[in-house]
Amino acid sequence: MSTIRVPEAAAAGWRCESCGEELRPASVNLEYLGSRFNVELPACPSCGMVLIPEALARGKMNEVERLLEDK
Repeated sequence: MSTIRVPEAAAAGWRCESCGEELRPASVNLEYLGSRFNVELPACPSCGMVLIPEALARGKMNEVERLLEDK
C-alpha cells in the first residue's frame, strides 16, 4: 500500500500538547468503513499522537467519506 501525501497536512510549527515535541511527518494508517488508507500526517515522535488539520478533515477526508458511503 502506498502512502498518500497531503499538502494540507504540513507539520511545521505544531507541537504535541502532552510531550512538547515538535510534530514530524509520519506514515499513519486510517480506516473508514472497512477501507484502509496509509496517509502521511503530522505526528508526535514520542507518544504517536496524530494531528489531522482542519483543512484536511473538512476537505479531502470529507470527500473520501462521501464517496465511500455512496458505494
